[in-house]
Amino acid sequence: MIWEVFRQESAGDTYEHVGNVHAPDSELAEQFAEVQHARRMQTNSLWVVPADEISEVGAQDAAFGGRTDKSYRWAMTYNDIDASFAEEVADSEEEQREAARKRREALAEEGDA
Repeated sequence: MIWEVFRQESAGDTYEHVGNVHAPDSELAEQFAEVQHARRMQTNSLWVVPADEISEVGAQDAAFGGRTDKSYRWAMTYNDIDASFAEEVADSEEEQREAARKRREALAEEGDA
C-alpha cells in the first residue's frame, strides 16, 4: 500500500508533500515516513495518509476563482495608454480657467457698480 507523506518544517507552517512510502499498515508507514522524510531535515510534524484516500478536484470539475482578467491591477499594463484623454483634460482645464476669468470679471464689475 502506498502512503503519501506531508511534512511541516516548523509549527504554523503549511504542510508540503515530500514523497511517499510503501507499507502494509499505518504504523509502519509512519515509521518509514519518519526515517525517509524527517530524519535529516528540521521537522515539526508529518501527515501520513493512504494515497487511495486523497482525491483531486481539477479545473475540469470545478470553477475555481482567478479566471477573470485582472491585468489592470498591474502597473505594467498601462504602458500602452491611449493619450486621447489628455486632450480632453487640457480642454477641461481651459474651460475651468475661462470660467474663473469670467467670475473674476463679474466680481470686478459688481465692485465698480
